[in-house]
Amino acid sequence: MKPLAYQVLRRLAGGEFHSGAALAQAIGVSRASVWNAVQEIEAAGVEVFRIRGRGYRLARALSLLDAARLQQWLGDGVPFSVDIVDEAESTNTLLQQRAQAGAPHASVIVAEWQRAGRGRLNRPWHAGIGGALTFSVLWRFAQGAAALAGLSLAVGLALVRALETFGVRGAGLKWPNDVLWRGHKIAGILIEMHGEALGPSAVVIGVGVNVRLPPALTARIDQPAADVETVLGAEGGHGVDRNRLLAVLLHELNRVLLEFERAGFQPFREAWQHRHVHQDSEVRLSLPGGRLESGRARGVGNDGALLLETAHGVRPFHSGDVSVRAAGRT
Repeated sequence: MKPLAYQVLRRLAGGEFHSGAALAQAIGVSRASVWNAVQEIEAAGVEVFRIRGRGYRLARALSLLDAARLQQWLGDGVPFSVDIVDEAESTNTLLQQRAQAGAPHASVIVAEWQRAGRGRLNRPWHAGIGGALTFSVLWRFAQGAAALAGLSLAVGLALVRALETFGVRGAGLKWPNDVLWRGHKIAGILIEMHGEALGPSAVVIGVGVNVRLPPALTARIDQPAADVETVLGAEGGHGVDRNRLLAVLLHELNRVLLEFERAGFQPFREAWQHRHVHQDSEVRLSLPGGRLESGRARGVGNDGALLLETAHGVRPFHSGDVSVRAAGRT
């Protein structure tokens, strides 16, 4: 959407009626420009009610990102410098470009709308405006890639802890980088590294959290999905302020990344396994090249490798997609 459409959307976000004339006067544009902006908002998937004599109103209020409100929740003591952008093809791609241009450690980009989000193996990440948190964190390590094994698992643990703090109970971890709630994906991670083998390295940590999933968007997702708003509604009906949720996530990421920087994945291993949704279950592992391995998931090693008990003993695997082969923990 064009910048004007985002200006109109922010004024409509609270869910009240605003006349076209009032919006035009407040923003300093014509009523025709406001009408065109509303058309763009609707084309982006946000439902807008139009009633003659009253104006425009969103079908549902949106919690939009706001720098001042986010800073209130963040407070002091966290190193992140957060840049909120209206939209981006991919926050990871944008932050990688900035990293190569010298962006400082702990830079964060969060997009109101990520048009072409992607997950591991270039799978698409679907999210609507105001319906997700899609952000990327730049963390500069003195170590090289070999010392950062298990980072995606540690980040996953940080997300689960943050969601628990926010009120989402029962979230678990699917190796290597998904957060599930009752078998439905609620968050995902994409980590991309650049640097020398022995260090230093620049790591861009991409995070996507489903906050609100309307039915039309859910239908486009090729796996069971959950969202924070529905989960909290099922457990008490709490509203979701995306600025507060982002602050909780960043606080926990800061704690985990500082500890990972000091000691690697090993301190997180036991806690990760405690939340592993496939722990001790019979699973199937799809490996690169189409090969399959089956066995019982016995947790992970200190380097984050999946430990699979097969007919040939317990073997570590560093890549692959896990699916449940038989009934087990979910």
